[in-house]
Amino acid sequence: MRGLMMETPLLISSIITHAARHYGAAEIVSRTVEGPFHRYTYRDAERRIKRLANALRALGVAPGDRVATLAWNTHRHLELYYAISGLGAVCHTINPRLFKSQIDYIVNHAADVLLFTDLSFVPLVTELRPRLGPVRQVVVLTDRQHMPASDLPAALCYEELLAEQSERFDWPVFDEETASALCYTSGTTGNPKGVLYSHRSTLLHAFAVLIAPSLQLGPGDTILPVVPLFHVNAWGNPYLAPMVGARLVLPGPKLDGASLYELLERERVTTARGVPTVWFGLLQYLRESGRRLTTLKSVVSGGSAVPLALVRAFEETYGVEVVHGWGMTEMSPVGTCSGWVPPTLPDEDRWHAKLKQGKPIWGVEIKIVDAEGHDLPWDGVRFGELLVRGPNVACGYFADDAATRDAFSEDG
Repeated sequence: MRGLMMETPLLISSIITHAARHYGAAEIVSRTVEGPFHRYTYRDAERRIKRLANALRALGVAPGDRVATLAWNTHRHLELYYAISGLGAVCHTINPRLFKSQIDYIVNHAADVLLFTDLSFVPLVTELRPRLGPVRQVVVLTDRQHMPASDLPAALCYEELLAEQSERFDWPVFDEETASALCYTSGTTGNPKGVLYSHRSTLLHAFAVLIAPSLQLGPGDTILPVVPLFHVNAWGNPYLAPMVGARLVLPGPKLDGASLYELLERERVTTARGVPTVWFGLLQYLRESGRRLTTLKSVVSGGSAVPLALVRAFEETYGVEVVHGWGMTEMSPVGTCSGWVPPTLPDEDRWHAKLKQGKPIWGVEIKIVDAEGHDLPWDGVRFGELLVRGPNVACGYFADDAATRDAFSEDG
């Protein structure tokens, strides 16, 4: 017997619609590549995202097409997240720190039809352009005043594209299993492998992160995702904040300690998320400048383990909780996070717990196996190969059967 509930698909477009309607006055603040700060509301963002969706259609983007981005964490990149996926196309974020040969491979393997680039990467795109066969058009994420004089043929201006379009747009409704975003992982040997997320997996991942004890957000929060939007959907943060009406602060290209401190204090950030090198840079700036953090309550760190000295410095000297996380591109990406630690624990036990990556978030199953594939006990001593599955975990690699066969066990 089936339940009598509405079969409303889980679609990314519903997030920005919800934010604009119910948290319309909440701000998105962005440091632009050009330099000045840009601020607007979720209501304003939705209008521009609809203009962008119309512009994409005018450029011939169809459902299932891959559209590439080479961009920093700015409001324009955020707009691309929603407009591309909302159309039923695939937002393919590219890590500009990869080798040129890897970027070349990724764009051609994905068969990207358009490429949106920040000003910072125009020289890179100009060099690679003759080898990017599937790309029909390049769009520079800026206004006419800042359009570069380059050898990039017939590049379009992002702000001009939006200005030509209407704010009226009805988001299409389609199957929630439709592909929404694509991110390539180069964490292992061989060519990068594409992980193709769906609308369903993206929303389920966002729900699971929002209910994790150490990762919760609300309308009273201001979140600074230092983790790049070009890296695994910025750990889901571009979806989490508008879901609950949290203010969103985007750092642009300046990720040094002084620039991050300015943002943290100026925008009264309550939680920030990034890799350990970011927190080392911020800590060094704090120590050298003698400055204090007045609103920041927590930093979430992933990508590699955070040493005890950094955890203790943030918590004991600055009163900022450090939350460990672990995951993979294939997991959307959050797999585990450290949870609440009882304050009554002896110091040695408390710090030991803080250094762990914690428990799986809802929906993630984990086990360890030995070299023969046999399950190993969870006794805190044994170690082996870590296997994961769940609704936010990839079931294969994009257009790469060989890599898929090598990555999955018989039981999935």
